[in-house]
This record gives sequence, C-alpha cells and structure tokens, in this order.
Amino acid sequence: MLNRKSPRPLVLGLVPGIVAILSGSAIPASALPPRSAPSACRGQPELTPLRPLTVRTSRGDFRFLVEVADSEREREFGLMCRTTLAPDRGMLFDFGREQADAAFWMRNTLIPLDIIYIRKDGVVRSIARNARPLDETPLPAGGATLGVLELAGGRAAEIGLRPGDRVDFPIFRSRP
Repeated sequence: MLNRKSPRPLVLGLVPGIVAILSGSAIPASALPPRSAPSACRGQPELTPLRPLTVRTSRGDFRFLVEVADSEREREFGLMCRTTLAPDRGMLFDFGREQADAAFWMRNTLIPLDIIYIRKDGVVRSIARNARPLDETPLPAGGATLGVLELAGGRAAEIGLRPGDRVDFPIFRSRP
C-alpha cells in the first residue's frame, strides 16, 4: 500500500490504459489495473455522443470530435484496448475538479497517443508526445490540470500544438 504522508506524487489508478498521479493520494497496489495481453484486451465501446472540441494553435483552429470520459468508470477504461484512433477524433478526460499533479501511463493502451494536459482556463499546460503503447512510465503534467485530451500519436505536432495554446470546450469555460 502507498503511504498517505509521502511527499512524492503517488499513483492513483484512474484508467487501466492510463494512470493519474495525485499528490497525497494513497491506494492499495491491488487496486491498480491488471495488465492485459493485447490479444485479450477488452476496452469500452465508443462513448457517445461525440462532442465538438476546438484546438487553437498558431497554425489555426482544428476541430475534433471527442468522446468525453467524465465518470469514474469511463476514465477507468479510457482508450485502452483500442486499435485505431482517427486523426479527427480524441478523448477528453474531465476530472470534474482541478488535479494538482496528474500523470498518465499507457498500460493496456495499444496505440501511440499524444497526451495533452489542460489547465482549468483551457490553456495547454504540457504535452506528452507519441506516448508509447503499453509503456508504464508515468508521464507527468507538470502542474495543475482540469482535463486531458488524448489524440492519435503525432497529431499534436501535425497541427503545431504547443504549451500555451488553447482548447475550447465547455468545461474550460464553465469552471472557475
């Protein structure tokens, strides 16, 4: 079991394909998602309805249709076990409240992803580019985040997305 008093960020199993690390949180090791062989991996069906999201970069505005993972169960499964992700699609993880120190990993995630950490004001905090499938190395946000957008690996570079750019979606407008 992880210690609550440890000053280091600790792993919180939010997503089998991905994990969030939150300062001061403690969970038993048994609560972490088990590894699945790619051939036996079973994820969740596409979350509907797909919702429009706009990413604003120096190269222009780019529109995506995203699945919104805003319940614990949806965040637990995320994009795990998916074998494709179209260039105009993604998944937005809505934590419901700002997380002080989030990080994702790629357990049970079969495709490379760009993981975009977004502050509560919709500004991109950081990007983990081309996260490697099945890699369990934590990829930290580097600060407080309200949401995380996952796009197909390499897509962030294609659109010129950088920290400081904006993501336009209702959760970033409606929360202080």
